[in-house]
Amino acid sequence: MSLTLDFLLPPPPASYKADQASVVHGSLSAPTDRLIEPVGRHFLAHARRKTHNRTFSEDEMHQAQEKANQVVEEETVEFEYEDVDITTVNQDPTQWKSQDNYAVLGLTKLRYNATEDQIKKAHRRMVLLHHPDKKADKNDDAFFKCIAKAYDTLMNPVTRRQYDSVDFGMAWLEEDAPTAKSKGDFYELWRPVFEREGRFSTKQPVPSLGDANSPKEEVEAFYDFFYNMDSWRTFEWLDKEGAEGSDNRDDKRYQEKKNRAQRAQLKKEDNARLRTLVDTCL
Repeated sequence: MSLTLDFLLPPPPASYKADQASVVHGSLSAPTDRLIEPVGRHFLAHARRKTHNRTFSEDEMHQAQEKANQVVEEETVEFEYEDVDITTVNQDPTQWKSQDNYAVLGLTKLRYNATEDQIKKAHRRMVLLHHPDKKADKNDDAFFKCIAKAYDTLMNPVTRRQYDSVDFGMAWLEEDAPTAKSKGDFYELWRPVFEREGRFSTKQPVPSLGDANSPKEEVEAFYDFFYNMDSWRTFEWLDKEGAEGSDNRDDKRYQEKKNRAQRAQLKKEDNARLRTLVDTCL
């Protein structure tokens, strides 16, 4: 296969003469002495490799680790980074919808409390540690794609709220809620429960559980608030994917209808769950 490109040459300079093979258009300046010093990042990289007897790839991996450690040192005031055991988190990018996004980025201690800045820095650290270029198999980018998806989800206010509504890493807490037979200090058992539930309230701040010395009016206001709490919690994250994957309009409408019905049912069940919690606490 051949490709022909047409282009127009610029006009020759005025000093050009057609009967001469070459034309002098100017002269070089007189040479002068200059001191050349071995400086710059490329020379430093060369010197570093020579000093430590490293190959290019070994030096790149070492530098990536140093950058990751530097991020940790800079941010210890804000929060403590977590080591991520990738064998315990999702490594299949096709299953991104069911992955624990906070676990993938090493933010399980913060979760919904993580700030945008903390998410950005956690993502940067994971990218430095798990970039495909740092692996023996350059095509092994599955976990890297999971990291990218977790970051995209948590940095978008809409999708983060949808994910936080069903945070898979916190589901066990709802299942393990105290019961009427639970033993232990009443306030220590129930205070964290209502702090977690309160994050879904459209009205902030939410009332606290208080203590044994709280006046009757505050106690009644607390229970009334949570019994009638207006929750922003939604369940779009659990929608079935058929609505987007199908090309048939009827199939799409049918799947969307099923998703809406499922969301409404889950919302109804969640409201009932919260009221049951309040009744149990009473």
